[in-house]
Amino acid sequence: MINIFNVVMRIVSSVIGLVMTAMGTIWILQGQNLAFRRGFMVGDYHWTIYGAILAVLGVAQVIWSNTRQIKA
Repeated sequence: MINIFNVVMRIVSSVIGLVMTAMGTIWILQGQNLAFRRGFMVGDYHWTIYGAILAVLGVAQVIWSNTRQIKA
């Protein structure tokens, strides 16, 4: 039962990391005024920085969730 839990949590953690990376990429593009040109984030360099941080954290989340050791 614990192995099933670990597999499910790895999948959930990976999906969260992928969503974080996608959101960060969108924020970067909006901050650079390259995509979705409506809203308060467009053309504001702060969102480029926030997006880069979120994207890096998302990649780290995916790497961490798929390389950690399972204690059974």
